[in-house]
Amino acid sequence: MSEQRFIIEMGMGNDQYGQDYTKAAKRAIEDAIRHSSIPMFGAIGVDHTKMRVQVTVGAQQPDAVDIAALYDGLPRGTVEVKAVKGGLDVANPDDGNIIVIVSAAVEAFLDTELVAGL
Repeated sequence: MSEQRFIIEMGMGNDQYGQDYTKAAKRAIEDAIRHSSIPMFGAIGVDHTKMRVQVTVGAQQPDAVDIAALYDGLPRGTVEVKAVKGGLDVANPDDGNIIVIVSAAVEAFLDTELVAGL
């Protein structure tokens, strides 16, 4: 099977007080998909469940991201989620509080045979 990426959306999320990487990752994913409206599926007659969605979140502590909790915010297609080193931890010099910032890339792929000839 050969695939073609047809969507890539980027997002950013943060947790300002709880240092919760999962919460920041969820917000980053929501930010990315909030910018998308995909009328293509109805227009070309392809079922959205045929789409493969690949989500990559970047966090300073990727092992602190609960990957399983991120699937809830992804309503369509076959989903894969991974966390990698990225994002930012920003310390407030006055009180030492760490603001966690996570970035997300949400990519969607379709089998090229499904869209051949369109």
